[in-house]
Amino acid sequence: QVQLVESGGGLVQAGGSLRLSCAASGRTFSSYAMGWFRQAPGKEREFVARISWNGGRTYVADSVKGRFTIPRENAKNTVYLQMNSLKPEDTAVYYCAADESSGYRNRDREYEYWGQGTQVTVSS
Repeated sequence: QVQLVESGGGLVQAGGSLRLSCAASGRTFSSYAMGWFRQAPGKEREFVARISWNGGRTYVADSVKGRFTIPRENAKNTVYLQMNSLKPEDTAVYYCAADESSGYRNRDREYEYWGQGTQVTVSS
């Protein structure tokens, strides 16, 4: 079992930045690839980014490419989502998730463990 807790959400103006954190506890954090998803009101949850267990590979959705990055610190059992140049359409609840597989995974059903989410609101 892995427990995930997100933090760092809030209200920011368009063009601003936020860094979300996802702290993991339980089984060995470095065993897991980590992902970020988001869900806006009335929309389905969508993939944002993923990082491999050792940080060697990252994948970022086209909608956020060039603006968001997904670093991790295994020594701190934490994965981040660095969000720059935020837009109102980035407003959503952001979730981190973990799974033990390798490669590209962009569907939420492919992830085993989930955090409770953190709200990000971008004002225009």
